[in-house]
Amino acid sequence: MTNNVTELEMNKPKGQILTKRLVLLMSITCGLAVANLYYNQPLLADMGRTFHANSHQIGNISMFTQIGYAIGMFLFVPLGDMRERRLLITILLSAVTVSLVGVAAAQNLPWIYAASLAVGITTVVPQVIIPLAAQMAEPEERGKVIGSVMSGLLFGILLARTIAGFIGGSFGWRSMYWVAAVLMLALAVILRSFLPKSHPETPLKYRQVLTSLGELIITQPTLREASLVGALLFGSFSVFWTSLAFYLEGNPYNFGSQETGLFGLVGVVGAAAAPAVGRLADRFSTKSMVGMFILITLLSYLFFGLFGSSIWGLIVGVILLDLGVQGAQVSNQTRIYSLVPEARSRLNTVFMVTYFLGGSLGSSIGSYAWNMWKWQGVCLTGGTMIALSFIVWGVHRRIYNG
Repeated sequence: MTNNVTELEMNKPKGQILTKRLVLLMSITCGLAVANLYYNQPLLADMGRTFHANSHQIGNISMFTQIGYAIGMFLFVPLGDMRERRLLITILLSAVTVSLVGVAAAQNLPWIYAASLAVGITTVVPQVIIPLAAQMAEPEERGKVIGSVMSGLLFGILLARTIAGFIGGSFGWRSMYWVAAVLMLALAVILRSFLPKSHPETPLKYRQVLTSLGELIITQPTLREASLVGALLFGSFSVFWTSLAFYLEGNPYNFGSQETGLFGLVGVVGAAAAPAVGRLADRFSTKSMVGMFILITLLSYLFFGLFGSSIWGLIVGVILLDLGVQGAQVSNQTRIYSLVPEARSRLNTVFMVTYFLGGSLGSSIGSYAWNMWKWQGVCLTGGTMIALSFIVWGVHRRIYNG
């Protein structure tokens, strides 16, 4: 890739712009950026000891981070339809660098809550890049491209836990955030040099863009269903990962943050399936695929509940959980990006804001369920959210396919 790619304009033929190397760069960026949201999960027990907090209090760190992400998507992602995306991405990466330094330097719970909220608000670069990739892709390859970029994002989500567990266990949890800050600053420089310059897809003003979000929700039933299903599935995902560190540090495992982080490697199996899911989404009914992935996610919680006291039960469950949630997300995003092509950033905003509000709810009730009822309460809570997502999917299918 040469610097000439930065001179290319988005209104030129897409095939000349979206090279494999550019897709790879987008995928790596999504993975490194989204990782900021998940470094805390294997480190929660360590953070709790630092701040002398119980599991529910410290679990709120994950909740505030995900709420911040939802706020950031609502405020900044719609700008992707009306502003030059490369500059927007560079500014956001610079801002998240400062936010990560705030977490690393936190001295008490209110401080780390506020800094975590700021990290979430400014870690929205992946949700600016994904619509950009969808815009640049040929229609017949859109699912494949989204799947490739999304695989980088999920690798980041999962490997963040492994890396954070290793660095936090070896050098202390604060070290992870100093490393993350350096990575974000480096990304800002790299993307400023190599991302192509884009052009706005809509002449709307910012207030009109925000108003149009409500219009999209009202007029697009598929967007409503996909967003709610995604929120419930990601909520179940967050229930598990927020509670796992507390479960593994006690009997029968007695694991530390390093061992907890290794479970992120297990979930890579699910992330590796994302490009394949994208290719399937280009060929088959994405609506039916979403239902299949909901059932796979529900099966994961059956393994957690029935066999969670054994390592193999957790391993199988993690693989199924990540495959199900990732598969449903890729399928749903492929569906919604075809609804209103000129509003892809706004469609993505509605979807992902709802998605991460579900995740923040899952983090909160997951830590609460652990605090009150331990592992079986966690499994029942996550399983209930998945069952609700299947009901939403089924009702929508009956109404709009009937």
